[in-house]
Formats: sequence, structure tokens, C-alpha cells
Amino acid sequence: MSDAALALPLEQAPWVPRYNPWLIGVVVALAAFMEVLDTSIANVALPYIAGSLGVSNNDSTWVLTSYLVSNAIVLPISGWLAVTFGRKRFFMACLAIFTLSSILCGLTPSFGFLLLFRAMQGAGGGGLQPMAQAIMADTFPPEKRGLAFALYGITAVVAPTIGPTLGGWITFNYSWRWIFLINFPVGLMTLGLVFRLIEDPPYLSRLKAAGVKLDYIGIGFLALGVGALQVLLDKGQEDDWFGSHFITTLAIVSSVCLVSLVIWEWFSKNPIIEVRLFKNFNYLSSNLMMFTLGIMLFSSLVMMPLFLQTLLGYTAELAGLVLSGGGLVTLLAMPIVGQLTGKVQARFIIAFGWLCLAIGMYVSTQRIDLTISFSAASWLRIAQVVGIGFLFVPITLAAYIGMPTEKSNAVAGMVNFMRNIGSSVGTSMVTTLIDRRSEYHQSVLVSHTTLGSQSFQNLIDGSTRLFIRSGMSPPDAQHRAYASVYQAVQAQSATLAYIDTFWVLAVGSAVMFVLSFFLKKNEPGGGGEVAVG
Repeated sequence: MSDAALALPLEQAPWVPRYNPWLIGVVVALAAFMEVLDTSIANVALPYIAGSLGVSNNDSTWVLTSYLVSNAIVLPISGWLAVTFGRKRFFMACLAIFTLSSILCGLTPSFGFLLLFRAMQGAGGGGLQPMAQAIMADTFPPEKRGLAFALYGITAVVAPTIGPTLGGWITFNYSWRWIFLINFPVGLMTLGLVFRLIEDPPYLSRLKAAGVKLDYIGIGFLALGVGALQVLLDKGQEDDWFGSHFITTLAIVSSVCLVSLVIWEWFSKNPIIEVRLFKNFNYLSSNLMMFTLGIMLFSSLVMMPLFLQTLLGYTAELAGLVLSGGGLVTLLAMPIVGQLTGKVQARFIIAFGWLCLAIGMYVSTQRIDLTISFSAASWLRIAQVVGIGFLFVPITLAAYIGMPTEKSNAVAGMVNFMRNIGSSVGTSMVTTLIDRRSEYHQSVLVSHTTLGSQSFQNLIDGSTRLFIRSGMSPPDAQHRAYASVYQAVQAQSATLAYIDTFWVLAVGSAVMFVLSFFLKKNEPGGGGEVAVG
């Protein structure tokens, strides 16, 4: 402890944990990594789950939806739950529920039980991410908080990248059940370490002693609003969005409940969500940026393997290798950015990150095509994510600027909630854009492939002659020629749709770049302190 801290009266001395902060950081990061990994590891296993449990591929997507719904409900109220039950107790309960439900998912006898256990798993996992971040914020001194968030950022950014590849490898070589069962030894070990190492800071005991009332109305609005929103985002494209009465109903329920939640919580004396914190411009902007970061991260994470597998014929493992280079770059960038936050204002690092991201998305519009090589695709993926390493840590730090210590749990809960909702919005947005823009470009290209077009007729005639030389009869050769041209039109239409979507992401990143300069100055290395002047 520093001499300055010893000079303070006992009641004002900063709290210091009994164990090494880095040991504590690694333990809670491991718990968060396990949970974030489970948000994406099951994606590639859905066809195997559907076949094993006798359901359709469409029905199998509820394995993801059930997890995301319960997870999204718990995330924003995790700060309130930590104060109500004690943060260590709440963290351990979440870890125990997550681990137990993982075992049950792996041993499930039917699809119905799997959905129930996945919902339990999502609820348990909902408290792990924000509590891990809040524990790090309180455990490390302000000047090292950037490095701590870099450690946490590795779990939040890298885990979704390796999840599909790891899930595919386990499912192909063993069984889809093992993607859940592997959580048991990790969860059990982490639970023991949390019990041994983690302790609640004194301010949490004071808040708990003050008493917290249960806000039934707020919880009801939250559960209905966020639950409906998550199902809407997950099933919207599949059900043709507002062409479906089901999706329209969900949109109305979600809008009414979430607006009512904000109004109710604003005037509540004991809110489960601290909506009045949004009066702080930095907190509001940081949440908006974290929401956008979730969109960017998961949009490109979905788009690249989808493009490579559907249009270029890559296997899941090969597409995963293309993503691995970007994950490695992000992994290496995080500690460097953590060091930079102690020397450079957060808003300048954030601006640089958004600029890199905008450039990366713009480059994608110029380089992505049907002839792209494995090497070029790998470098393109690196260009798409290099900016993310410069965003996660400083945006998280910016959210804490000007915030009192006792709000750490609430800040962590909302920041993680916004990133997770952003990831759902990003996934829905890109799949919808690609589908709709593919239809548009196909209609345009088809208009040029008419029998009256001499160039089109020459193409058909040339292709027909090639197929005849390969041994086909003239009628079959001509039919094959038309089919090959149509396939080429579909592939070109889809490629143009990907280019359009990358343009949207580039513009969104550019807007966030401008917003970065409106953030408040912070004292580098000063945690949540606002710079004077």
C-alpha cells in the first residue's frame, strides 16, 4: 500500500484485496471466458443436435434463442442482484447454475429439456460477464484498470471467435454433448478458486445493509421487453420480419415494455436498472459505442465464414482458420492498449480504433470477391478486426469516467448488456441485408440476361458447346448452360450484397469516430477521474 493511502484515516483508506489482483483477474476472466464461449460454441452443432433429438433445423435454433433470452434478462439487473445478495455470493451462484445446467444440457434426454437447461444456463451466465468486469474494476487500482480490462477484453472478444471452430471440432470428432460437458471441470475448478480468493469490498456491505426492495413491476417490464426483443432479433429474418404476425406482436410488446421500464425506473426510488446514469454523457456515449461495437464484432464474425462457406466452398474448419489470424491480432493488441490507456486519453484511443475499423470495412468493400485466396481472406479478416483491439478497453474505461465506486456493478451490467444486444442486432442486421440486397442485385442482373441480349446469347452458346464437347447431348448441354449462368448470377448477386453490407458497417464506424471526440477528457491512468481543463 502507498504512503498516501497509509496517511488516510481508516474509513477513507482505499480497499485492497488480500490476494494478488492478477490472480483474481485470471480467475474471474476464466469464468467469463467460459460463458462467452458458450454463446457461440453451439452454433455449428445445431444440425447434429436436430438429428440426434429428432427436431427440424429451424426448431434447433431455439437452442440459441433460449440461452440468449434468459442471458439478456439477467445482464442489466446483475448490478442490482449483486447489491441485494452480495457480489461474491451472486457470482458463485451464477457459476454454480451455469456449471450444473451445462451438465444437464450434455445429458439431456429430449429437446424440450435441452431448451429448459439452456435457459437455466443463460440465466447463470448472465451474471458472470458483468460481475467479472466489476470485480476487476474494484480489485485493481485506477492506474492499472486499463490492463485489467484488457484481460477481460480478451475473453469478450476472442472467445466468440474461437467458439464456432472449437464447437465444430468437438462435434465432428466426439459428440455435440461434449460442447456442454467440457464446462464441468472448468466450472468446478473456477468455483473453488472464487470461493477461496474473491471477497466483497466494504462499500457493498454498506449498500446491502441499507436494504434493497424488490421491484416486481420493473422486473416484469424487463423480462417481457428484453425477452420479446431477443426472440424478435433471433427469429425475425426467418419469419420475414413484419410480414409475420408473431414478429409484429413481439415488436409491439417489446417497445411498450421497454419504454414503460425506462419511465418506471426513472422515477423509482429503488430501481433495478440505474437508468438515471444515462444523464452522464460519457456513460450514454460509451453504451452506444459498446452497442455498436457488438454490431461490428458479430457482423463480421458472421459474414466472413458465411461468405467463405456458401460461396467459396470452404469447410467450417478452414473458415475458422481464416478467422484465427484476426483473433490472434486482437489477442496481442489488448495488452498494448491496456498500457496505452495509462498514457493517452481514452477518447483518442477510441477515435483511432473506430478509424481503423472504418478503414477495414471500406477495404472489405474493395477486396471481397469470388476469386479471393485463403491468404487474402486471412489478411482481410485482420484488417476488419485490428480496430476492435483499440476499442473494447478504452470504451469500458470511458463508461466509468465520473462514476462513483458504488456504481461499478451497475455500469458493468449495462455495458455488457449493450454489447450483447448489439451482437444480436448485428447478426440479424447482416443476415437480413445480405438476403434483401441479394434479391435486389439478382433482379438487376437478371434484367440483363434476356434472350434479346446478344452478349447473353453468345455466353449461352459458348457454354453449350463446351458441355457438348464434354459428352452431353445438345438439349442437356443447353439446359446445363442456362443453369450455370443462373448460378453465376446468384453468386455475383450475393457478393454484391456482402459489399453493400460492409459499406453500412464502414459508415457506422465513421459516425462513431466523430462521436469519439465529444467524450470527456480523462486523466490517463486515473481510472474514472475526469481531467480538468
